[in-house]
This record gives sequence, C-alpha cells and structure tokens, in this order.
Amino acid sequence: MHEVADGFEWDEGNREKCVRHGVSIAEIEAVFANQPGVAPDLKHADVETRFIAVGRGLTDRPVFVAFTFRTVSGVRRIRPISASYMHDKELARYVTSRP
Repeated sequence: MHEVADGFEWDEGNREKCVRHGVSIAEIEAVFANQPGVAPDLKHADVETRFIAVGRGLTDRPVFVAFTFRTVSGVRRIRPISASYMHDKELARYVTSRP
C-alpha cells in the first residue's frame, strides 16, 4: 500500500492516546518516514477506514500504530489513533505475516 499524505493531524484527543503507551509524537512520525508495513485494520473497519502500521522509529524499537487518513481543507493527513511499542509476540505475529 502506498498512500500519499501531507503530514499528520494531531490534536488533544489523539496526542494523549498515542503517548499513553510511551511512544512520542516524533517516534510515531519517524515510523512513517521509515516505510512501515501497512495493512487494513479490519477489526475496526465499522467505525471508519483504518489501517495499522508496523515499523521502526527513532529508537529502532518496533512500533505499532493504528491510524486513518483525514482530509481537512483539501489537505490529506495521517491521523494516528493509537501507538505502542511491540513485544516479541506481537512482532512475530505481524512481521511474519507480511507478504
């Protein structure tokens, strides 16, 4: 999947939820700069079209990011919904299942 977006959409709601698990805003944005593996998030597709990204950020630790795209005033941005560092079990599940 190769979607085009112009930056990120951050506000109080998603910023607080994302950093709750210790992942910084800079770390989350770095994951997307490092070409993460991206797949549809079918578990939450009833709410809106969501995706998951698995990649490495500034610290080189594996990070999981749930996100969607939002277009505001004609500008399409990535809106992170939640993020966390991945444990070995999660890493094995997502990395080995990628094509």
